This record gives sequence, structure tokens and C-alpha cells, in this order.
Amino acid sequence: MLMPSIFGESLLDDFFGDPFERYETGSSEMMKTDIKDTDQGYEITMNLPGVKKEDVKAELKDGYLTISAAANSSKDEKDQEGRYIRRERYSGSCSRSFYVGDQVTEADVKAKFENGALTLLVPKKEAKPEVEDKKYIAIEG
Repeated sequence: MLMPSIFGESLLDDFFGDPFERYETGSSEMMKTDIKDTDQGYEITMNLPGVKKEDVKAELKDGYLTISAAANSSKDEKDQEGRYIRRERYSGSCSRSFYVGDQVTEADVKAKFENGALTLLVPKKEAKPEVEDKKYIAIEG
């Protein structure tokens, strides 16, 4: 049976649709990342819609750069008498890790958050080859 639709959505989606579908489509936009290779290093741009700057954390440990974000949202709609028509809440967190190398330090990484996008500048650092010190034993005689 065909249902009438307004602007491409069925009128009965709220009643018969998957109740978690709206969250999956919203979370698919979370932490989409672009990594650009530049002469100075790597420019990492990560989309974090609906996340506040204070809810974003960046950690560098054992050569891995880990970005964590937490989001809390609430949509309350009331009628004129103050009764709830709809209440929806979402709370969640996510994180992503990137290997940047053991040579990179926290001071090397520059981060900026604006308009729901986190931009990180990670310099390229060559791994220093381990130089083997050869120690010779003096032979007398």
C-alpha cells in the first residue's frame, strides 16, 4: 500500500519506522575525517557536528593520536499548556586513533576547533635510524 508523503517523507514514519534509524543517520556524520598530506606535515580535519569544544579531547600516547568526543542533545517540544508532545534525548561518545609516529610530541601538534570541525596539524618527522655502536676490544700483542 502506498502512503502519502510530504517532502519525500512518509506521514507515518514516526509510528512505523525504525526508532533508532534517525540516530544512525546522524551519527554517520560524526567523526568523518579528511587527511591531507602537505609539505610541512599532515592536516587532519574531523567533522564533529553538535559537539562543543570542551567535549573534545586529543591525546598523544605511544605514537598514537587519539581524538575523543562526547555529545549530549535534548529536543523538548511542549504544547501551549506545557504538556510534552515529544521528548528525545541523545547521549554518546566516540573516538578515533591515528598512528603519527613515536617522534611526534604534544608540543608539535597544533589543534583548532571552529564551526563543528576539528583541524589538527601534525608535522612529518622522520624516524631516526638506530645507529649501532660497535665497540671493539683491544687486542694486545
